[in-house]
Amino acid sequence: MQFARLRGMKNGVVTREAPSTTAEFERLRGRLFGLAYRMLGSRAEAEDVVQDAYVRWHQADRDAVENAEAWLVTTATRLAIDRLRASAREREAYTGPWLPEPLFGGEAPDPSRHLEMASDLSMAFLVLLERLAPDERAAFLLHDVFDCGYGVVARALGKSEAACRQTVHRARTRVRSERRRFEVSEGAKRRLLDAFAAAVDSQDEQTLQSLFAPDATWTADGGGRVPASPRAIVGGDRIARFVLGLRRGVYSAGVSLRPATINGESALTIVVDGQLVATLSIATDGDRILHVYAVINPEKLGTESKS
Repeated sequence: MQFARLRGMKNGVVTREAPSTTAEFERLRGRLFGLAYRMLGSRAEAEDVVQDAYVRWHQADRDAVENAEAWLVTTATRLAIDRLRASAREREAYTGPWLPEPLFGGEAPDPSRHLEMASDLSMAFLVLLERLAPDERAAFLLHDVFDCGYGVVARALGKSEAACRQTVHRARTRVRSERRRFEVSEGAKRRLLDAFAAAVDSQDEQTLQSLFAPDATWTADGGGRVPASPRAIVGGDRIARFVLGLRRGVYSAGVSLRPATINGESALTIVVDGQLVATLSIATDGDRILHVYAVINPEKLGTESKS
């Protein structure tokens, strides 16, 4: 998304921005989007945060900005926290489980230019972040994912560095043990996904069940727009029966499971008669599937009818 060239006001006179101002912002745009997306789990909201930060950047007093990156990161963080707090009631009223909006392979900036977009994007990681309060999430992301010093974190949150250290430690403790379980190679994840797709295609319940841990979970986000289980399905045997029930019923004809890259990791898409109906992301220990995150809300897939 390229931003339109804006004009600003100085001493009551409309002025054209300096070219370096836009260039400086564009250099950091991927970083700001990555931060906002991890905070909000929504591509559209993240883009709105970046656009708002852009407007404020061009309204700022340049003489008062000592460090452009710190200023923009602080601004984007505060905007994201405000949006997250404002959406709390909406999240509570959301129908069924809420999952982040998937980012498809071609939608993230080039990882060679924005390395932060190539890691810490997985559905499993973003779901873990949902357990954190807005300030905890921001502090953890800024320090542990984006390598910001505690001075930047403190300015972004309006707290002391000592308080931010405690906040980061508390957040890190809450996510570290679970996060470590998901750190497996993409090759192992791809093999499990291929085996899953083959078992579903051949309707092999025994093989399908063997791919899941006994306490595995299946979480589907339909958002009330399409039928979905209102709670996570727990147990490998129950998940296997559920998936094959879908395969024999709802998806009995014209269905294909296709490999994809979603949120920077190997995943699957479900396509029925040429229409995308779901994305499937997994968390695994490398041997078996621990969690499945199924996004079937057409609004989040970009397939909802505009009529």
